[in-house]
Amino acid sequence: FPVTILRAFFEISRQAMKYYQWALRQPSGQEAVEYLKNRGLSGDIAKRYSLGYAAAGWDNLIKAIGHSSLLEKAGLAVAKNKTHYYDRFRHRIMFPVRDSRGRPVAFGGRVLSPEDQPKYLNSPESPIFQKGKTLYGLYEAKQIHKNLEQLIVVEGYMDVIALAQFGITYAVATLGTATTTHHVKLLLQQTERIIFYFDGDRAGREAAWRALKAALPLADGKAHIQFLF
Repeated sequence: FPVTILRAFFEISRQAMKYYQWALRQPSGQEAVEYLKNRGLSGDIAKRYSLGYAAAGWDNLIKAIGHSSLLEKAGLAVAKNKTHYYDRFRHRIMFPVRDSRGRPVAFGGRVLSPEDQPKYLNSPESPIFQKGKTLYGLYEAKQIHKNLEQLIVVEGYMDVIALAQFGITYAVATLGTATTTHHVKLLLQQTERIIFYFDGDRAGREAAWRALKAALPLADGKAHIQFLF
């Protein structure tokens, strides 16, 4: 893709992140703030991970930013038809996903009510985001640790943030996809010690098995790769 197009994607994602952060501080975001507090998260952690809020409503982001066609290409809006669009994320806590330079490239949204589905909604892939090559929380971990002695790979956004709240600031998560060989390469570029930490249920064990198959071809005698259930 031409550089000018990629810059437009990065800029629209940056504007969306700022908008979601702003929305979290508004009266309509109080429900989201209370949810985060009830999960034990501090304001400092919310700020570190740039948490935000997508309010209920069909087109809040589109009205705030405009450029509905670009928002749709960036995965932030959905085209109803050729002229009408609506926000992809509505009534959800928003988790920006950053690249190695700290630029937001995608988002994850978590529902506030258990009646809403799906529980997590992730950005689709775009010219600046490939989920098989991206790890949530890696940028933030590198900001805290110049030399990462280890990395813990967990299942989701809230797992990363909950661990950070308790001082474990070296956790990352894959983005709604199985661990890939590229993920493992990315991890091994940062550290020689990786701990995959999954639920002990069938889904967690299957995820661990896929991670093991992705990691084994890269085992070089130096890496320490462990599994915790």
